[in-house]
Amino acid sequence: MKSRRLFLKTLAISPIVLAMACSDTPKVAKLAQGGRVVALGDSLTFGYGADKSQSYPVVLAQKTGWNIINMGVNGDTTKDVLNRMDSVISENPKLVLLGIGGNDVLRRVNASETRANLVSIIKALQNKNIPVVLIAEPHLSASALFGKASDNPVYKDVASEMGVPLLEKAWSTILSDDKLKSDQIHANGVGYAKFADELYQFLKEIGYV
Repeated sequence: MKSRRLFLKTLAISPIVLAMACSDTPKVAKLAQGGRVVALGDSLTFGYGADKSQSYPVVLAQKTGWNIINMGVNGDTTKDVLNRMDSVISENPKLVLLGIGGNDVLRRVNASETRANLVSIIKALQNKNIPVVLIAEPHLSASALFGKASDNPVYKDVASEMGVPLLEKAWSTILSDDKLKSDQIHANGVGYAKFADELYQFLKEIGYV
């Protein structure tokens, strides 16, 4: 993927972050096969528009060997995810893949509220020493539905503040290509497979795979 950006604070993200200065040292410890991972988000995580077996968490689990629990809920906003953090934490994941916020835009939630909710979600996980990878979602405005999607800038701000890795432009690229969509705001099976591959490569770059 052409454009990826990784925001890391120095030490206080989680115990698995390695405090090494060498550029060739992995930034995180590799997550073993069978490791428990939560994919947390909305319909793009759930896999709306494709068979359940084609959702990105299922495809990513096949690539990594991880035990990935799909906690994507159709229609969820950042507030909805924040309200179910207890159930997420109770899964005792070794990693959370967080992709949420597109429905906030569709429902005209104030950007400052979305930002605050994202920060609160990540803080709740970090307080339990659960690392997070943040996944940018596009602006889902009416004009973007029929043109080229682009990432909501809130994700860069939150990733920088909270010191978490950010996967950029994956969904925006997929949802700008009619061949990869089941409708204007959801991927099809091929699109979800492409996203799983992009995320896999990103996780490999930062050291989890």
